[in-house]
Amino acid sequence: MGCKIIGWGKALPELVVTNDDLAKIVDTSDEWIVERTGIHARRISVNETTTDLASAAAEAALAKSGLAKEDIDLLICMTITPDAVVPSEACLVKMRLGLQNAIAFDLNAACSGCIYGLDVASSMIEASQGAGAGRRNPIKNALVVGVDRLSRITDWTDRATCVLFGDGAGAAVVSWDETAPGILSSFLHNTDDTALVLACDTIFDESTFPFGPTDGPVLVKEVAGLVEDGEEVALHPFIEMQGQAVYKFATSAMTEAAQMACERAGVSIDDVACIVPHQANERIIRYAAKKMHVPMERFQVSIGEVGNTSASSVLMALADAYDSGRINPGDKVLLAGFGGGLTYGSLLFVA
Repeated sequence: MGCKIIGWGKALPELVVTNDDLAKIVDTSDEWIVERTGIHARRISVNETTTDLASAAAEAALAKSGLAKEDIDLLICMTITPDAVVPSEACLVKMRLGLQNAIAFDLNAACSGCIYGLDVASSMIEASQGAGAGRRNPIKNALVVGVDRLSRITDWTDRATCVLFGDGAGAAVVSWDETAPGILSSFLHNTDDTALVLACDTIFDESTFPFGPTDGPVLVKEVAGLVEDGEEVALHPFIEMQGQAVYKFATSAMTEAAQMACERAGVSIDDVACIVPHQANERIIRYAAKKMHVPMERFQVSIGEVGNTSASSVLMALADAYDSGRINPGDKVLLAGFGGGLTYGSLLFVA
């Protein structure tokens, strides 16, 4: 007995931005981008809000699940670009969809959000249906939504980062099934980003702060204790990334996560029918495949037309895998993600 994914969906903004379009903005080219990332185009939200995208993906997943809105007991929204701090993005989606019975909250694990969100949802379901039954909120069906509009925190003058990112949302419905094998295993890990190879600062507006002058905005580098007294640090409310360091972390993290999930489940990677990784860079996926001795044919690669969509990435790719017929009932499916924090993890389940 365990949790089963019974619905999936995704949503994309209307605007398609090709590599040639970006070449008009920054010094780049289609050839340069494709060679280094495998990305040909991405979707950018102009009129769509985070809530619009999240709700559309959630509606699609709900429709495939066959459940009614009142059947959803839990809604987790993974995002780093919510429409508001309060109410949370999950609360906004809950209101939009009319999920009257759902507990709703946000989760921030950056690009690993899909893995963390699915693991939290399945753990809460299992706890309420198992030994904790009667002592916890009864949760049988959960809606897990990953959504990000990275276009809002991207420096569009920086060709090293702006070519990578896109906007989108992915969703899955997780349900308790007495007859299902359930989630076979999961693996979550955080490695301290001591060099801040992937970070994004926020801005604190002091204009209405009534308690006297401050030292200015508190930057992520200062919070982490990585700035010496007196050192000047520029404020950057955009994603900053040290490409080579992130690449090295990502290839190692994805390989470790995949191996740990298989080890914990007592299965071989050869038994896994489909691997759905975070869609950060096709070169990362290919390197990890080679390192694990797994043919690329068993990986779902969706990055080409959408780019890196952060917290929605794995769920969007999972929807693609289901819709294309790559995943069949009884297949073992491995999800793997990595992102800022530094976070990474994996989840192995039976379709």
